[in-house]
Amino acid sequence: MNATPTGGAGPGSGRAWATGLAAAPLGPRPCYAAAVSDPLSSDLASLRIDRDAPSGPSPLRKVVVAVVVVAAFGAAGVVAKEKLEGQLFKQEMRTTEVAMISPSQAEVQVTATGYVIPQRTSKVGAKIPGRLAKVFIKEGDNVKENDVVAQLEDQDQKSQITAASSRVGVAQARVSAARANLAELTQQIAREKNLVASGAVGKANLENLEAREAALREAVKAAEAETLSAQADVGTVGVGLKDRVIVTPISGRVISKPATIGEFVGGVGNPVPIAEIVDFTSLMVETDVPEPRLHLVKLGGPCEIVLDAYPNKRFRGVAQELGNRVNRQKGTVVVKVKFTDDLEGVLPEMSARVSFLSKAITDDALKQAPKRVVPKDAVVDRNGGPVVFTVDAGKLHAYPVKLGGPMGDTAVELVDGPPPGTKIVAKPTPETQDGLRIKETDK
Repeated sequence: MNATPTGGAGPGSGRAWATGLAAAPLGPRPCYAAAVSDPLSSDLASLRIDRDAPSGPSPLRKVVVAVVVVAAFGAAGVVAKEKLEGQLFKQEMRTTEVAMISPSQAEVQVTATGYVIPQRTSKVGAKIPGRLAKVFIKEGDNVKENDVVAQLEDQDQKSQITAASSRVGVAQARVSAARANLAELTQQIAREKNLVASGAVGKANLENLEAREAALREAVKAAEAETLSAQADVGTVGVGLKDRVIVTPISGRVISKPATIGEFVGGVGNPVPIAEIVDFTSLMVETDVPEPRLHLVKLGGPCEIVLDAYPNKRFRGVAQELGNRVNRQKGTVVVKVKFTDDLEGVLPEMSARVSFLSKAITDDALKQAPKRVVPKDAVVDRNGGPVVFTVDAGKLHAYPVKLGGPMGDTAVELVDGPPPGTKIVAKPTPETQDGLRIKETDK
């Protein structure tokens, strides 16, 4: 039976082809059949579904998990932002200060700040360089004009005076000798003139005597000039000796520690003074008044002076003098204010606040203590009590306060709270809390 297909696809062709294969004798198969079978098996195996393998997460489940994670991070970010915003990001807040209001506040025309400056001061030094032998003052002493405050070593000057005085004595002796010789020669000339007049002698000897007389007169003049020169030397050395004694040119108080005995003072290369003396009766407050408000200051007008060192004490004063120029950088003019009250406790360079008033302070008003006030909007309730938020290095602190009566429409008195001059938040918000970091602004 022939197993080779004869072509065509008749009804029995396929069957005959299969029968032929089945009837073929067994034996080695051709190599090309194995080569075709292996790739086909691999491809079929790759398409087979392994129903025993564990199934992975479904796409819907992945989406749900991702949404949950994103929501969790978002919620954590919101909480962190609310908690750390005040710590990491500085908010801008307008600040003000705790102020002191005096009973004369209604008469205030303008207020300015400044310092207590002495108008008469002297840094006492030596005219000539030398070493201190004696010091007669100490810090805090009151001295009067021309009082001796120190003395330099003067042994060399005294020796020079002794030598110069000796030269004066020698010169005066020469003057006396020259004058005596001149007087003797004058007598000889008078006798010679009589002899010449009688014809007893000639004129030659008389002429010689007259020439000697002229020479002696010049010698007398030279000796007298030498005496004057020696006396001038004594005066010069005496001035130097006088300069070794150091006196104060003004009356006042010693405000610095004087130089010590044995210290070298004076000279061009040593400008350090022996002591600094201030006339406390000349103390004035020099304030900087804004140029646009200068017209409110009247020379001779009353003033109230409050020193930062004594915030509860007030001094009366009077506007004494205007400065001679305008500070263009600050836009201010210096106004000098004189104290009219006792200056007890007032020291140079103290900070001061001056209020220029429309009328003078009465004795009763001067006795009334000033009041500590803050704006009403600066006081808020926290933890069941009133507080103000003080500012320290850009960080807020809730400061409990005790309030008094109102001071006008916008302020309130502080019976207990932060000291005057303390910076506080002008208008806290509900979000303002203790520990919040801020950036100060005047807006």
